[in-house]
Amino acid sequence: MLSKIGFWAFIIGLILCVVAGFAWADNQGVLIALLILGIIIGLLNITAKETMLFLVATIALMVVGRVFEPLSLLNLGKHLDNILAYVATLMAPAAVIAAVKALWSVGKPGD
Repeated sequence: MLSKIGFWAFIIGLILCVVAGFAWADNQGVLIALLILGIIIGLLNITAKETMLFLVATIALMVVGRVFEPLSLLNLGKHLDNILAYVATLMAPAAVIAAVKALWSVGKPGD
């Protein structure tokens, strides 16, 4: 049951990122909702086996930044950058939780 909640939090978060990227740039309510969904995703979705791939993917999202900004046709670059920023906002809390879980796993006394 919890994995389904985490999955739906991820899907809803991605849909919210796309819609908000086009309609509600820099909306504080959207940011808070994405942060909450990111926490749910981090707690319920990321397993120990997926941690490394998830963290690398999240780092890639953070690094690309405003890469689409020069694309000026129909303000498409601005909207794509907004979507990317919202996706990074969604994934950041999940990445922090996954990283802490990984550190905890490495730091606890071994078998």
